[in-house]
Amino acid sequence: MSTARPRILARMLALDDFEPEAARVLPRPIFGYASGGSETNASLHANRSAFDDYAFVPRVMVDVSVRSQRRELFGQSYESPFGIAPMGGTSMAGFDGDRVLARVAAAAGIPMILSGASLTRLEDVRAVGPTAWFQGYIPGDEAAIRALVERVGQAGYDTLVVTADVPVAANRENNVRNGYSAPLRPTAALAWQGVTHPRWLFGTALRTLWRHGMPHTENMGSVRLPLVSRSGLRERARRDRFSWQHLALIRGLWPGRLVVKGLLSGEDAHIAAESGVDGVIVSNHGGRQLDGAIAPLRALPGVVARAGAMTVMMDSGIRRGTDVLKALALGAQFVFVGRPFLFAHAVAGEAGVCHAVYLLREEIDRDLALLGAPSLDGIGRQILQATGR
Repeated sequence: MSTARPRILARMLALDDFEPEAARVLPRPIFGYASGGSETNASLHANRSAFDDYAFVPRVMVDVSVRSQRRELFGQSYESPFGIAPMGGTSMAGFDGDRVLARVAAAAGIPMILSGASLTRLEDVRAVGPTAWFQGYIPGDEAAIRALVERVGQAGYDTLVVTADVPVAANRENNVRNGYSAPLRPTAALAWQGVTHPRWLFGTALRTLWRHGMPHTENMGSVRLPLVSRSGLRERARRDRFSWQHLALIRGLWPGRLVVKGLLSGEDAHIAAESGVDGVIVSNHGGRQLDGAIAPLRALPGVVARAGAMTVMMDSGIRRGTDVLKALALGAQFVFVGRPFLFAHAVAGEAGVCHAVYLLREEIDRDLALLGAPSLDGIGRQILQATGR
């Protein structure tokens, strides 16, 4: 792993600091795709404001001289209670993004979830990231399901994540306004974005073409869609047919750990538990699917109450160590963070991602001490009080 430390990282004091810098580095279509939500961005903003619903009630004069943030998940011990969420645009934002995130996660002792919409073969990511999980966008087609499950297993993955909240493509108006499409269209406007963002043009786009050729979607069925095409149309598998019966098929085929991502309903959590699912990720897709959907932090207690013995995790909106600890206090056993790691890679490559992991880890450590909790075992509902906003 590279040990170079770009000077810009001295100014990156929190995860939020990476986003405005990434906006300067990345072309407008790519930054807009990564940063935006759907329609009015109501869910995107609610994911952050939900954390203001709760305030901490710390304990004092507790010996916190020895602290640990290790967390066991599915029998595996991780160094911190957070991992890297699945994102399909990481290799557009920075060179070899999927493998970089997988390498950093493995070195840091945390999981990384590879997106099914990624531009890197799932086999290649698992080869460099032994802590990687795979997240699939599953069509309601038995043959396609069998093929995907077999491929993921042969690649050595032990955890398969099924995303449940994408029956149809969301109405992402921000993509249209920012000039993003899938695939990207080779236009004068797109060329101008490249010319006016030279760090990205030479460090990511041209470097990728030189080293790997034109990127393609690699893990979404038999059709490989190029990243840039004048005439290509994105293949939309019939995910609106996907149902609990298809999940039962996956459970019968998949011998490893099975996780469902995108649940917000306690009733759906109960059905998942009855279906033999090992864990769920409470998520509204980072505010990128149904606009106005409840924030995962607010949905979390209801899901935990109906989850039974399943492992409950959460993503969407987490930016601070205090956010992580509020989610854990409300019943999540683990959390995942997405956009900040993508932006960190865009800003400073692998060193940027390492720094982002370091920042969040340091915040959790400091916050545990200030809460009077030597370990995550002391993090429960008793440390929170509703603000009554």
